[in-house]
Amino acid sequence: MNARLDHRNPLVFDTHELGRRPGALQRLTRTVDAPRDLGIQGVVGVPDGTPVELDLRLESVMEGVLVTGTARARAEGECVRCLEPLQLDVEADFQELFSYPDADDRGRVIAEPGDDAEDDEDRFHLEDGLFDLEPVLRDAVVLALPMQPVCQEDCPGLCSECGERLADDPDHHHDAVDIRWAALQGLAGTMSDGEKDEMSGDATRSARVDEKQEK
Repeated sequence: MNARLDHRNPLVFDTHELGRRPGALQRLTRTVDAPRDLGIQGVVGVPDGTPVELDLRLESVMEGVLVTGTARARAEGECVRCLEPLQLDVEADFQELFSYPDADDRGRVIAEPGDDAEDDEDRFHLEDGLFDLEPVLRDAVVLALPMQPVCQEDCPGLCSECGERLADDPDHHHDAVDIRWAALQGLAGTMSDGEKDEMSGDATRSARVDEKQEK
């Protein structure tokens, strides 16, 4: 059994008005502060304390209370392409059955200990007519968030050469250098000033000889 639920927690809801009458309905709207770490850690999520709007429909059934709802909030993250901060609206739908912890007066059969043990671990239960929506909300929000958020669908990302954000400069490019010329440029860069002067002097003397021969 989980720790006793606190009715003052905004994500804890009371179902006593339904009175265990199958078919009884209750609709609720509530705005709560987002719990800590609501989202995909390190990728995108709803910041702690951000308003989360909840629209809920509670329906009494034989096994417990069926909760159907939608959560809306503003999430924040980082574009996986250009690494710029981003914000996006998230809308998460969910439906979960919160079971009665014991058999009701209509004779619902309780499984013997050990029967469907794994299924029972995945079930949510009512506690004194209360249920905690937080684990359901977390699962729904994580499924609704993108695993690879982008600031815009056609974000071009970053330049692989210099890291410049390409969306800021659509004409951004780097001139391609022929690897054969690059080798010659590298060789020229290693030459000393004296070698360059010597080559220049040889070229000048050669020009003078050619001029005398012509005369």
